[in-house]
Amino acid sequence: MTQPPPPPPNQPPDPQGGFGAPTPPQQQPEPGYGYPQQPPAQPEPGYGYPQQPPQQPYGYPTAPQQPQQPQQPPQYGGYPQQQPVQPPYGYPTQPQQPQYGGYAQPAPPPAPGGGKKLSAQLQIVIAAVVAVVLIIGVGIWYANSGGGDGGNEAKGSGGTSQGTGGGGATGGNGLGGGGKEKVPADTKAKMAYTVAEPKVADLTDVSGSWLTDKAFVKPGVNSLVAYDLDKPTVLWTLPLTGQVCGASRHVTADNKAAILFEAAKRVAPRFYQNCTEVGVVDLNTGKLLWSTSVTGGSAGDQKVRFSEVTLSGATVAAGGTDGGAAFDLANGNPRWKPQPNDQNCYDLGYGGGEGLVAVRKCGSYDNPNVLIQNLNPTTGAPLSQYKMPPGVKYASVVSTKPLVVAADVGETAGDGSGISDFFSIDEKTGKLKAKITADADQYAARCRSTKVEACSQALVGNGRLYVPTEEHEGSTGEYGSETNEIIAFDLATGRTVPEKADAGDGFTSVPLRMDGGNLIVYKEPPYDKGGRIVSVDGGTMKETLLLENPADKTIHNAETSFSLNGAELLYRDGRFFISETMVSKPRESSSTNDIKEYLLVSFSAGH
Repeated sequence: MTQPPPPPPNQPPDPQGGFGAPTPPQQQPEPGYGYPQQPPAQPEPGYGYPQQPPQQPYGYPTAPQQPQQPQQPPQYGGYPQQQPVQPPYGYPTQPQQPQYGGYAQPAPPPAPGGGKKLSAQLQIVIAAVVAVVLIIGVGIWYANSGGGDGGNEAKGSGGTSQGTGGGGATGGNGLGGGGKEKVPADTKAKMAYTVAEPKVADLTDVSGSWLTDKAFVKPGVNSLVAYDLDKPTVLWTLPLTGQVCGASRHVTADNKAAILFEAAKRVAPRFYQNCTEVGVVDLNTGKLLWSTSVTGGSAGDQKVRFSEVTLSGATVAAGGTDGGAAFDLANGNPRWKPQPNDQNCYDLGYGGGEGLVAVRKCGSYDNPNVLIQNLNPTTGAPLSQYKMPPGVKYASVVSTKPLVVAADVGETAGDGSGISDFFSIDEKTGKLKAKITADADQYAARCRSTKVEACSQALVGNGRLYVPTEEHEGSTGEYGSETNEIIAFDLATGRTVPEKADAGDGFTSVPLRMDGGNLIVYKEPPYDKGGRIVSVDGGTMKETLLLENPADKTIHNAETSFSLNGAELLYRDGRFFISETMVSKPRESSSTNDIKEYLLVSFSAGH
């Protein structure tokens, strides 16, 4: 059976070690993710409009084929050619003449009993014309549906296990409400504890963090460590062969998470190893349930290197510039892995949660063809596909259901956010519903462009996309009064909705996650106040205070010692954790005024 096409020859990793648009190939490797990689040299296939893949010829389950529906006029990169330029907030497209395969359909013959009857000969002529138009339309649709670009092959032979995955970026029914977070008996918080940064010899990735009902789990050095929720007691430590180099955002209902880690410990002088091992951890017990690696694709007989991992249903999926692979959550058996192909196609990575979406790249490094594929998580068969427009080298999945993707089209964002536009896509058909322009001077959401599931400050729920604005002068105009708002876009039309959530003078709102139809939001504080956690109704955008941190200077300094663009923030049931994603070698200084550096700080409200 056909396996997924492999990656092109190796490409350079993101040299920034953080957010931002990609830069030309570098000689230094990204910390923890392996050696630098060379770009491929394959010509780029052409772009087209959104497509539903043709029926799989290999017996893989795909979305049921429906009769061809009227479509928009011929498009280029997913945008109607006759559409006027879209304003910053995005507007819906204008109604178009019903068409088939890009051609206007002929009017049907008059119904029986209405007007003159057509002669038998004329009816035959009309039927022949209609048949020719339909054949041409179907041929053009198929030519643009991804055939020949490596886009519509099932990834693997599939498996039998099924299940439902934890996590998802969608809200509850209706607009707002339905959240699990309740207002604590006392919203005044105290600092529960801090954990100092571990001593490392070089820059070390400690990305990943999870909250269960008993523990806060965080990567350490060559290990995973579980801390008590209310004190710095270590509940368990899971030693690993090397450093954690990837962690799933999503967790199953019974607290299983996927991780990537290195096969050996880092040693001088280069302090890195390839990120090749995939595993699943039981966060309740600290047991590594299984771990494995795969070969193939551009890696040949060597182990495939990964840079991120996710969960969807009963599937663990890992991706990187060597290509993508997937594994059975229960036992680690491979569902698919990279395979050679002649079009330089490979799965860069996957978005998980309620669905499984691949960002697939084909062609050359300088001029790639980027495809968004909604997959069957068990077999890897594409259920629908959308071709990103020209000028897109990377794409990030903000949500899989509904499907929302972010990209920096033509590297025009200019602010290192990795986002110039959001794309609202129908995951069932692959059709573009709305393109939302995210002006870099207005909006503060960020994606790490070389990773597929690494966006922050962008939430999807209630049929809306929620993003914060950039900071601006507050109502008083005084120093320290800078503030921002959270605004929402309708995913069906791309338009902004009237409601917004004001952070208030001196505070900056940072959306963390959806809670049913509500948003959990952190408010970064001004110099004289503590930070706050609020629940924002996803419909009315009215807020409810859940937690307020102390304004004490020492505590305030600890809270604000983290960069919000390089930290992970988790809130659950009155407890708030801020933790680092990267730890560096300690600075050599004898100054007693050095700012303390923490791996994590924890706050707890009265219960």
